[in-house]
Amino acid sequence: MKIPDEALPVLERLHKVFKERSLKLSVAESCTGGLVSHYITALPGASLFFEGGAVTYSASLKKKILGVKAETIAKYGVISKETASEMAEGIQRLTSSDYALATTGNLGPDVLENKEKGLIYLAVRALDKTYTRELRLRGEREENKEKTVIEALKFLMEILDREVRI
Repeated sequence: MKIPDEALPVLERLHKVFKERSLKLSVAESCTGGLVSHYITALPGASLFFEGGAVTYSASLKKKILGVKAETIAKYGVISKETASEMAEGIQRLTSSDYALATTGNLGPDVLENKEKGLIYLAVRALDKTYTRELRLRGEREENKEKTVIEALKFLMEILDREVRI
């Protein structure tokens, strides 16, 4: 699978910064189904900083693998900033990485949890802080998936710039 032109500069910069700073990264994915991890590992040298990722598509695996609280899912749903935050915190804890990125949302075509198609939540765990971002995408499922990955990588770099003072 070809990496989109829009993602390539972000990925190249991500690789450079993580390698230069000797930082470790992990990913917890739901709606992106492993595509974030695929993009990161599409460039050579990812093994120097990328600890790994978990695709936790179901609520039960979000709880079992990442430690997302049942109460969080019951109160806010799997499509929520709260769940995204706990996913990022869980994968960071599991891998002992410096940074973690999480994606959860509704790519479409149907409404899920009474939440419209295109509602996505991203979370970045930066050392000991968690940042979240909401996206509202209007494309079709595959387009929304690709856009989510690109926006997630950009969000990670934005937080990294803020935290590391590159």
